[in-house]
Parts: sequence; C-alpha cells; structure tokens
Amino acid sequence: MGEFADKLAAQSPAFQRAYLGSLAPSLVKSGNLDKYYQTLTDFDFLSAKITHPEFGVQPLIDDYKIIDNSEIFNNAEYNAEQIKILKLIEGALELSAHILNKNQVQLLSQLWGRLLSFELSGIKNFLTITKQTQSQPWLRPMILSLDPPGRTLLRTLTGHSSSVDAITVTYDGKFLISGSNDKTLKVWNLETGKEIFSIEGHTEKINTIAVTPNGKFLISGSSDKTIRVWNLDTKTEVFIFKGHTDQITSVTVTPSAKRVISASEDKTIKVWSLTTGKELNTLIGHTKKVNHVTFSLYGRCVISGSDDKTIKVWNLETGKVLYNLTGHTDSVQSVVVTPDGKRIVSGSWDNTIKVWKLETGEEVHTLTGHTNSVQSVVVTPDGKRIVSGSWDNTIKVWSLEKGRNLITIQAHTSPLTSLAVTPDGKQIISGSWDNTVKVWNLYKTRKLDISTRHSNLVGAVAVTPDGKKVISGSGKPLLGSSDKTLKMWDIETGNKLFTLTGSNYYIQSLIVTPDSQWVISGLNEININIWNLKTGKKHLTITGHTGKINTITVTHNSKLLISGSNDKTIKVWNLETGNEVFTLAAHTEQVTFVTIAASGERLISASKDKKIIIWNLKTGTVINILNGHGEKVTSLALMCDERLIVSGSSDKSIKVWDLESGSELYTLTDHTDSVQSVIVTPNGKQVISSSMDNTLKVWNLKTGQEIVSIAGNGNQVNAIAITKDSKYLIYHISNDNTVKVWNLESQNLITSFSGESALTCCAVAVKQLIIIAGEKSGRLHFLRLEGVEV
Repeated sequence: MGEFADKLAAQSPAFQRAYLGSLAPSLVKSGNLDKYYQTLTDFDFLSAKITHPEFGVQPLIDDYKIIDNSEIFNNAEYNAEQIKILKLIEGALELSAHILNKNQVQLLSQLWGRLLSFELSGIKNFLTITKQTQSQPWLRPMILSLDPPGRTLLRTLTGHSSSVDAITVTYDGKFLISGSNDKTLKVWNLETGKEIFSIEGHTEKINTIAVTPNGKFLISGSSDKTIRVWNLDTKTEVFIFKGHTDQITSVTVTPSAKRVISASEDKTIKVWSLTTGKELNTLIGHTKKVNHVTFSLYGRCVISGSDDKTIKVWNLETGKVLYNLTGHTDSVQSVVVTPDGKRIVSGSWDNTIKVWKLETGEEVHTLTGHTNSVQSVVVTPDGKRIVSGSWDNTIKVWSLEKGRNLITIQAHTSPLTSLAVTPDGKQIISGSWDNTVKVWNLYKTRKLDISTRHSNLVGAVAVTPDGKKVISGSGKPLLGSSDKTLKMWDIETGNKLFTLTGSNYYIQSLIVTPDSQWVISGLNEININIWNLKTGKKHLTITGHTGKINTITVTHNSKLLISGSNDKTIKVWNLETGNEVFTLAAHTEQVTFVTIAASGERLISASKDKKIIIWNLKTGTVINILNGHGEKVTSLALMCDERLIVSGSSDKSIKVWDLESGSELYTLTDHTDSVQSVIVTPNGKQVISSSMDNTLKVWNLKTGQEIVSIAGNGNQVNAIAITKDSKYLIYHISNDNTVKVWNLESQNLITSFSGESALTCCAVAVKQLIIIAGEKSGRLHFLRLEGVEV
C-alpha cells in the first residue's frame, strides 16, 4: 500500500466513508486543483473508493465529472494536459465499469489495458507508479488490446443471460430499456450504465419493446404471443393484449399514447387501445410474417415490413392499404420514418437499406455495404443520418441525403438485433446476440488501432517452445467467414512478424514443433497443413486420412508427426517430407487422442472404442491394451517420469494406470458429466481435469482425493497451463471474457483479466509467465503475470 492507503486504513470506518465521499468535491470547491489532480491520479485513492461497500465504480467516475460543471476549464491556473489526463482515466473507468462492478481486483489491469497507448507523460507516470506500488499478483497487458477512451465505444452493459433482442430509450433520454431472449426486461440509467430494475412476466423470449412519450408505460411483445403493458413507476403489469396467433415481432406507440400497434408472425397487424386494453382493428394484407411496424404522424399512416419482401403503407383509421413498396429481394426486417415524415427507410435480408418517398412510394436510394442481413435501421433526430445494424456484427452510419456510408463500427462479436438513437442524437445504442448492450458516441469515430487482431474470431493460439513467438489462427465465426490465415507475433512487443496463408479450413488448433521450426494445423479436417516458421511459407499439405482428424502430436525430436482420425487409424508421418511412415490400425472406433512418451519410444492412443493402446513407435506394434472405461476415452496425460498414465472418459471418470504393467491403479469419479481433458502438474503430484459438468477439478495423484473444484457457472472450464513450479493454474471459462490464475497451494483465485468479448483460446509462455488470449472479436491479449515468483 501507498501513503494514502496506509493513512486511510488507520482511521475509523465512519471517517473513511466521509473522507472518500467528500475529498474530491471539497478540493474542487476550495480551488485546490493540484491536490484534486494528485488525488484522482493516486491509485490508492481509486482502489479505496472502488472497493468501499458504499461507493464503487460510478461514485469514483462522478469525482472526475465534477470538473465538467465547474469553472476549471476557464481557469488559466489549471493545466490543460492534466484535464485531458483526468478525462482519459474517467473514460477508461467508464469502459471498464461492467467488469469492475463485478471484480474490483481488475482495476489496475483494466486501466493499463486501456491507457497503454497514450504518449502523455502524465499517463505514462500514472501507469509506471501504479505498477511499482502494486504488491498483489495481477495480469499486466503488454500491448493495447482493449478499447481506449476517447473513441467510439462509451460503455458496455451486461446483465442479460441471453441475446438482447430489443432496445429503446425513453423520450427524456435518461433511461435505456432492453428486452431479451432470457424473457426479462431491464431498465438502465443511461448516463451511468447501472441496471435500475428488471421486469419478468413473459413466458418466452421478448422480441420488441416500445415506451410511451411520457415515459410512464412500457409495451413489450413476446414469442409467447402476448403484448404486455407495464407501469414503469410501479413496475406492475397494466394490460395483457391477446389476439395474435403467433409470436409478436414488433410494437409501436402512437404519439398521443392512446394506441399500440403490433405486428406478428401470424401475418397480421393489430391496433389496440392503450386506454381500455381492447383490440380496435386488424390489418390484413401481408402474405407472410410481418417483421416490423412503425407509425407516421404525417398522414396518420402505419408502415410495415414483411417476409413477403414488401413494405405496406396503411391508413390507420380505415385499415386499408394505401400502397405497396417493392424492390427488396428478400425479407424486410426493419422500417422507420424520418422525423419530417417525408421518407421511409427500410432494412432487409438482402443486405441493403432502401430510402423511399412516403408520399409517392418512389425509391430514392439503395445503400449497400453490409455483408449480411440488415436487422435494424434508425434515423437520427435531425433527420440527417441513417444508422443500420446487421448480422455482419457492424453498425453503419449513412448520409440520408447522399446515401453515402460515413462510418462503420465493428460493434459486436455476434449479430446485431436492435438499435436506438438517443433523443439528442449523440449516442447510438446497440443490442446483440452476444448478450450485451453497447453505448456508442456517434461523433467520436476515430478508428481503433489494434494491430494484434484477426478479422474475426481467433480459433487457436500457440507459443513457440523458446517462448519468443506467438502463432494465432482465424477460427470459424458464427455467421459469415474469416480469412483462414495464421499470424506470427513477437511475444514481447506484440508486433506482427508475418502472415501465413494457404489453409482451406478455419483454424481450430495449432501445434508448434519442439524445435520451433514448424507450425501444424489439422484438427477437424481431413488434411494436415504445415508451415515453416523461419520463412513464413507453407511447407506442405499431408493427405491420407479418410475421416476427420481428432488429434495430432509430434515427437520430441521434431521428426515425426502422429495423427489420429475418425477413420479409426493412427498415421505416422515424416515431418520433413510429408511421407507416411506407417499406419497403426487396432482401434475399432474413431481415435480421439494420441500422446508420446518423453523417451520417444512409445505412443499411447485413446479411442471411442473405450480402449487405450500402447504402441512401440519404432516398430508400429502393440505393446499393451488397457481396458476399463465404460465409454469413449477423451484425453490422456503422462507423468514426466513415464510411470503413470492418466485418462479421462465420457463415462465421467478419470483412471490412473501403471504404464509398464497396464494395470488400473484407481478411478476418480466425482465428475457428473464427460471428462474432456486431463493434465498432470510438472511435479507429478496433482491431476487437473476439465469436464462437461462445467467444473475444473484438482486431484491428489498419490491418494486419488479431490483437492478442489472450480465451477464455471454454467460454462465449461478450460485448463490452459500450469507454471513450471506447479504452483499456479491458468484457465479460462468458455463463453466468458475472463482468464483466471489459481494458486494450487493456497487453493484460491489470485487474479484475473477480462477482455472485450468471449475468450476462445489461450496459450502460455511458461518461462516468462506471459498469457496469450484470443477473443471472439479477433483480438489477442498479451498478459504478463506480475507479482509472483516461480
């Protein structure tokens, strides 16, 4: 701890509370601006306030906002660079708020990850001092890989457990409301990003929401075929509208707040009284499901978009179609009317946006640029810009008048579902399948310059055995495609050395040979690709298997490659020439795992046939067959002295075998689902197992007793590496944004780091204690574990 922390710790709880709450405001009020700057760049103060039970992230952010409403900006005595530094720290805290609200320990890592690229001497001094004063273990970002302040992204809101499918902003701009596939509605403070309350009542996913102009009532439509009206003051249900025979896709409210208009997959549009809760009219005309509906005060028109590829303009009073707009070549997903009521903007599954004259139905522009379905379109309040959200994960901003793309934001790691613009036109709000809501600054569109990234999901990472380089590969995204390239990076600087091309498949695994000369990819493919890491060129493609390859390993002398396949065979290849040396065929089902003893003389394989086979690698003959598992054997690990084999199976068990005799020594049976992987610690004392039951378990290898179980909270826990002293376990949780470090001796979590999206893969340079984590977004994080000795 620093001087501030030491002094504060010596005071009473009441004094600490009062002091932390009043210090920054009192310094500004008294004009002690130098002390104010020193306080808000003192990491001990930041840490104390953020961890105090009565404060937290937002009260700390509010301390930085004090100068927004003071005369400091006009005070000649105050250093303009200091103001800039404080605003950058404030912005970094806002970007990290959704992480720090759950895990305050990440404060230092998040500040480093977001401020690292700034050249201001004050920022550099701030980071240097915080690093020097930190005594606890932490993960230090070595390169810029998090969104920095001052760019487009302002905040990320997390809390929904499934996709966010609908969003709206109240007319006063104070509150954001979201509806989700998790069947809940959430109301957020738009300024702070804090969730105020949640509403439950729908029995299926929520697809659409709208709010009345006075902000009193919220209307939600669901796949449960109902529309519900909620009083936002009392958080109670006022009406349930029933009448549609299929799921509700869209709702809107007339400006008078007297009527609700709904669209449904039952091909109809209905008009409801918000006063009585009664159905007033049904508009029939679409031949397929209606996806979106909006209202234009000018001409009192209803506009709808449908899977029948048309847009219809209806007279609200008569329920008659005034005219049809045709031109889209696929389903119309979203329609909106410009503030002046003169134009309609539509988004479609044909990847385009069209602008139409409302009065005549004439098409004005077709906007192209999205590479997947346009799911949502909105128009800024000044009527000058169109904002579109797509299944290509981007937000695009367009000139309404010229039809030109102005901005493209790589917004989410999964398809966008919904958009909103704040009443002042300054912010865009987006919802996505990635379960998040994001708030964007429409007028700060500086490009995020992060060199360490792929165009899409990172499928695999590996570190060369000498610990100097990292190789990453492009994985298969949820929708769309990626470039299927590999990239090599310098592990200390994060600089890209070269790009490896030539793969016809997405990269799902990478193996670097012990001599650091070759990198190999081939899992879930039929062929194996090999690249030369010295030249950056593709070396060769190995063919021969007739089924998908499940496992690959390399001998310790880097001369032979061994692969196991769904075709029930194991093949041994010459790495230099790509020639097949021999085929091992004794398994009767797919081969799931192969590993090689350190001596290089024995190969051990596992299979869906429940068997483990020990082979003589020189002759290709079977030495022994181990039987005992009741289902597929999924993984194997060897002790470094080659005395024991550890196996994991779909039968939920882990077995420990004597390698020489082939006898089963004991079985570990506390997992409740399939065991996916097993690792033995370097000291040979513990086994780490990962299971489909979403736990990671640590076992005493001598006694067979479970030492500790780490829960993944509904997601699989993936062990990555163990430090060479067998003290620290590094792991991450699938579909989580966080890499974690566990102390195996004290049996507790010592530090963690959260990225911008779900982590997809990790690797560790064990000697340097550098963790490389790949994201669904395409980012790579280079993290050094500080504050520990190995």
